[in-house]
Amino acid sequence: MAGKHLKRVAAPRKWPITRKTSTWVAKPTPGAHSEENGMPLLIVLRDILGLADKSKEIKQILHEGKVLVDGKVRKDHRFIVGMFDVITIPALELSYRVMIGGNGKLKLVKVTDAGTKLCKIVNKTAVKGGKIQLNFHDGTTMLASNDFHTKDSVLLSVPEKKITEHLPYNVGSFVMVVDGKHAGTLGTVKNINVVKSSSANTVTIEGKDGQFDTIEDYIFVVGKDSPVLELGVKA
Repeated sequence: MAGKHLKRVAAPRKWPITRKTSTWVAKPTPGAHSEENGMPLLIVLRDILGLADKSKEIKQILHEGKVLVDGKVRKDHRFIVGMFDVITIPALELSYRVMIGGNGKLKLVKVTDAGTKLCKIVNKTAVKGGKIQLNFHDGTTMLASNDFHTKDSVLLSVPEKKITEHLPYNVGSFVMVVDGKHAGTLGTVKNINVVKSSSANTVTIEGKDGQFDTIEDYIFVVGKDSPVLELGVKA
């Protein structure tokens, strides 16, 4: 059993689930997001949205192709979803974006812009033919020009995954903090503090409640002056 399940009490801290209602919880299939930063569709549909009480019922809903992630039908109840993924249930005419809450846990935000998704560039590599491959936070890749840099974000149309807007990471960028004690906070980058050691760079953010510092890796560019997507957070 443990191969496809994990102890509920040991589930990642970002999963918005109760810890003592049962012993086991579905373990996500290895995929785009890490287990720490994503959760299986079963939890989303049963525990958060309450579409059914039993795992068997959720599996049937998925088997019938009634749930889309980023515009594509997903039938695996263990399929992992994470930050900025869009879950759509056509029969209910509802779409949700996976976001991070102020409590540091993943949450769903009801949206009307299900045809768009933000991706952060976490790496880029040169591939055969002199082309540049962008590697995104959700595990997907794309060939593009060398105009893009790591830590930049791109706005994609889904399911086509075509870049519709480039959001550079620099002083003045509008960002969301996606981890740490300021998780879920929006603000503008005021200063990028480069640390000349093995320690992580830090960033000074101007939020609605004043300035604070956070680790650079916790930053996700979501706009230039304001969010380009519905995020469920007031700027």
